[in-house]
Amino acid sequence: MNPWIQYSLVRLGIFGAAFALLFLVLPAPLESIGVVGFAVIVIAAVIAAVVALTVSYIFFGRLRDAVAADLAERRAKPAVDPDAAAEDAAS
Repeated sequence: MNPWIQYSLVRLGIFGAAFALLFLVLPAPLESIGVVGFAVIVIAAVIAAVVALTVSYIFFGRLRDAVAADLAERRAKPAVDPDAAAEDAAS
């Protein structure tokens, strides 16, 4: 499986799990200080994003390195221009 897809799915999975947990747990404490509605969703999303970033940075370095290596490999390959290839073949 492509390292980009793996790393993205891991990050999305961590974010989804953290968001679901926070969405269920946060409303009661936040309502006591007057925060309700959409603000709870935004706060849960921001905290879940930070949690996903931190967990993936600490525990999934190998996947992150694979994505970086794939990016470096793609960057190192020269782009093949069809016109230039045709000219080279003709001469």
